[in-house]
Amino acid sequence: MSAIVAVLVLGLGTFAIKAAGPVLASGRALPAGLERFVRLVPPALLAALVATGTFGAPSGLVVDARAVGLGVAGIALWFRAPFAVVVLAAAASTALVRALW
Repeated sequence: MSAIVAVLVLGLGTFAIKAAGPVLASGRALPAGLERFVRLVPPALLAALVATGTFGAPSGLVVDARAVGLGVAGIALWFRAPFAVVVLAAAASTALVRALW
């Protein structure tokens, strides 16, 4: 039961934080420095989540087949491949390395 309460509290907190920006700004433009910062936060958070999911393990940092998949995905993105191709290439390369390792 406490997990449900925690999820609800976190959900309401997230909603309140997201609603606070438009309510407090009330149509005013953000300062240029803050606007640049706000635009850079989502990519930085996504990169942190990807790095944690790829290299994280209970015992510390680990480099395994997931790193190969991330590398293949990065190369596919570099060549501007469609999203589905990026995901399939990363999954296939990770599975191949796991099968061969």
